[in-house]
Amino acid sequence: MRYLEAIHDRLDYLMGGLAILAVAVAAGIIVKFLIFKSLEAYNRRQNPVFFKSLTVHLSRPFGFFIPLLFVSIVLPALPYGTTLVENLRRLVEILDIIAFAWILVACTNVARDLVRHKYNIEQKPDNMRERRLITQLQFLRKVTVVTIIFIATALILLSFDPVRKLGTGLLTSAGVAGVVVGFAAQTSIANLLAGMQIAFTQPIRLDDVLVVEGEFGRVEEITLTYVVLRLWDHRRLILPLNYFIQKPFQNWTRTGSDILATVHFYTDYTMPIEPLRQEFDRLLAATDLWNGQASVLQVTDSKERTLELRALMSAQNSALAWDLRCYIREGLIYFIQKNYPDALPKTRSEFTGEKLPPLADLS
Repeated sequence: MRYLEAIHDRLDYLMGGLAILAVAVAAGIIVKFLIFKSLEAYNRRQNPVFFKSLTVHLSRPFGFFIPLLFVSIVLPALPYGTTLVENLRRLVEILDIIAFAWILVACTNVARDLVRHKYNIEQKPDNMRERRLITQLQFLRKVTVVTIIFIATALILLSFDPVRKLGTGLLTSAGVAGVVVGFAAQTSIANLLAGMQIAFTQPIRLDDVLVVEGEFGRVEEITLTYVVLRLWDHRRLILPLNYFIQKPFQNWTRTGSDILATVHFYTDYTMPIEPLRQEFDRLLAATDLWNGQASVLQVTDSKERTLELRALMSAQNSALAWDLRCYIREGLIYFIQKNYPDALPKTRSEFTGEKLPPLADLS
């Protein structure tokens, strides 16, 4: 009988503490709900983009952090022993550090969404300023996230006495350890430094059009260690950051998105140039792909059997320039085929007119 009473008292002892913790967690959930409902009422009309980003990124971390805050408040009221309460307090502190770090990372996501909404690179054809700013902020955000995670991990580890004592002992050999780590991680450090240089000197930016390793594509993502280039056929070319510091490459949108497009084609020497030039001007005037800034058709070379002609025209960006090149190439070839078929490239041979000997004599 005494045994059953002891078990009953023990269960009451445990359930009393669990009930207090459950009330604290429920109160935290209710407070979090009220906070976000108030923000929704205030920001739905004032700043809907901000509230949407806030709800998407901060709802979960605050749903974790606020109940923990209430739990830490009621810890002294738990009917448990000092050792158990101290262990629970340490656990709650570790969870608080994780939740707070989560909130800080989510805040960087909110800031990123607001900047991308204000400086939308898809709303303007000439978006060099927007791409420059977003490239810098994206790199700074990634550095900030890594720093937050590093500090949070360090604070969690330092909350344990054995780790703190170990860290104090390691300080005496920090110089040697730094040299060893430096040699082991020199590639990663070089990429990180290259990323900082790219973010502020900006040889490349997000959405820049590049020709790298013979491949044509756009910069899709810049991480802390590598660059993702989306190629014209939707393949992805992954290159380390220090590649763009050490090796040459072509950037078609370094100073602006507008670009000159060229088409080379070859004709016979009998081709009249002026009608072809007039047709070139007519084709440009008939399309929206041309931005009206540059247009010229010239004979750029005279080879042994053909003339080399170059059509030069301008477009608003590289995608339009590609379509404009194809359009002009097809139009001029069709014009030559229809009106001057004899001016297409041909191979000539000279016949002297001498009478050939009979076939019998050849045998």
